[in-house]
Amino acid sequence: MTRNEMINRYNALAVATAYIIGFVLNGSLYYTMSAHIADDFLKLDRMSSKRGGWAKIRVKLTSADRKALVACGKAILLGSASMLDTDDKYNRGERFERVITETLTGERWVKDSVPFNVAGDITLNGEQVQIKFDGAELTNEKTLMRIA
Repeated sequence: MTRNEMINRYNALAVATAYIIGFVLNGSLYYTMSAHIADDFLKLDRMSSKRGGWAKIRVKLTSADRKALVACGKAILLGSASMLDTDDKYNRGERFERVITETLTGERWVKDSVPFNVAGDITLNGEQVQIKFDGAELTNEKTLMRIA
């Protein structure tokens, strides 16, 4: 499956109508929200051979992307990047999801594994919102073939 086929299939299956993408720039934690993820932010990559070597799509911002989002005012400062540095069992993406959930909804975050074709990560103003941190896997070929 090509990159564009994977992105198109993901978009056809995704329940989310908005996306929040988080990133770190110069020691500060930012997020941006939009109705879709910019095509330039989606990179084709491969899962490890231990995980099957399937093609995957990652959300990956370049340094220039991050700087441009901040410069044009599309990125919102959350605080210090150290907000993601804890000694718990969660990765940075999960920690970012917790920060966003608790900051924007006021609700306590609980880790779940609800697939992107069933629900978003949070609901804001009646919209299903998918939360991704820079470098996160959006989807992979195996998942798209399984749920299509």
